[in-house]
Amino acid sequence: MNLSSIHASIISMPLKQPFHTHLGTVEERESIIVEAVDEDGNRGFGEGVAFSSPWYTEETVGTCWHVMTEFLIPLLKRNPVSHPKDASLLFGGIRRNHMAKSAIELALWDLYAKQKQVSLARLIGGEADRIPSGVVVASKDEGQALEQTAMYVEEGYQRIKVKISPANDYRLLSRIRKAFPDLPIMADANSAYTLNDADKLKALDELGLLMIEQPLAHNDFLEHAKLQTKLTTAICLDESINSFTDAVMAVELGSCRIVSIKAGKVGGLQEAIRIHNFCKDRGIPVWCGGMIEFGVSRAHNIALASLPGFTIPGDISSSSRFWEEDIIAPGVLVENGWITVPKSPGIGFEVNRSRLEQISTKRKAFRF
Repeated sequence: MNLSSIHASIISMPLKQPFHTHLGTVEERESIIVEAVDEDGNRGFGEGVAFSSPWYTEETVGTCWHVMTEFLIPLLKRNPVSHPKDASLLFGGIRRNHMAKSAIELALWDLYAKQKQVSLARLIGGEADRIPSGVVVASKDEGQALEQTAMYVEEGYQRIKVKISPANDYRLLSRIRKAFPDLPIMADANSAYTLNDADKLKALDELGLLMIEQPLAHNDFLEHAKLQTKLTTAICLDESINSFTDAVMAVELGSCRIVSIKAGKVGGLQEAIRIHNFCKDRGIPVWCGGMIEFGVSRAHNIALASLPGFTIPGDISSSSRFWEEDIIAPGVLVENGWITVPKSPGIGFEVNRSRLEQISTKRKAFRF
């Protein structure tokens, strides 16, 4: 790929409004932006989507920065690659650290697509010209949750995901269902329950939910399989799916009937595509999960969600959902519940360099 340099930046920006789950509240979002540059001046961008603290996964912005700058980028410098797939193999010798690997691999995919003068979506086999958009309702207050839902329905979002916990599950979801009888709704538990709560989760069957996302522990496939036999509603796994191997285990054990795929969490696009292909062959619906991302990661998610197996609206919302001003131009726009898949080379969005510099807190350059 004739790399000449890689530039890494830590950025930070406040959300327009706090994002609440039972695990914690996000008010300020840090991320890592990776820029891969070739000898002809082509530039590809990737985003590291770990959070500042290890509440969602064991990786953080700090650990990703360390692994990327001390191991992954130097490894790439010593071992030139000709295709982004080669990076996935090269990084295989370093255990886990999937989010750190993803940030670099995604930048290489964007760069490679630009070198080939083709959109990233078409390069990876995407077929859709537009994708359906879903959005997350994450508020501690039931009244605010209902207001948010009404607003998002008015804006045309095709699926609503509601954050739940044992303290606010049936009551909150039943109020939303009563107000919106035909709305596709899914519930996201973020591992708030145990198998002892099976009856409580069973009570949600009558609400006609699309799915219950990650009700039990992030690393427990067996108990999810036991729980799925007790529920009519499909279980979806998210936090449990950190690699292709995890997806195979979940499907083989019957731990879920739906899989959430996040390229930024599983090691990059190559691994995400492998998971998609496996699930499609097995008849397992997949959708593209979100991580409160900036525009670079959203752009990669749009390309990924254009693959034919993504049959459920993903957590890919407008840039204005979280940010006063995103780092891409134009921002991601949802129109009547749909997002247009870019046709221009690479991810199809330009990075706003002045905005990127404005919110950067740390930078490092590597010359090849």
